[in-house]
Amino acid sequence: MAKITDFVEDAGAPGIIVGIGAVLLAPVVLPIVAGIGKPLAKSVIKGGLLAYERSKGAIAELGETWDDIVAEARAEVAEAKQTPAFEPGQGTPE
Repeated sequence: MAKITDFVEDAGAPGIIVGIGAVLLAPVVLPIVAGIGKPLAKSVIKGGLLAYERSKGAIAELGETWDDIVAEARAEVAEAKQTPAFEPGQGTPE
């Protein structure tokens, strides 16, 4: 089982100093980070929402274009089925 003394021996003086510094500075640093972090997070979320809204319009337009292309292709296939490639009974070419 690990003991605190093992940690202190493994960390050495620089590790102990950094640990103590982190504990002492946490009450000062955390509010600053939270103050910066919250507006930053809101900004990222707003950007994501705006991108989503813009992409919805683009996706809808793409869907309409796709539907138009499919309708044109179906019309061409139907037209090709109704128009024979050659007229039977006209005889042989001269």
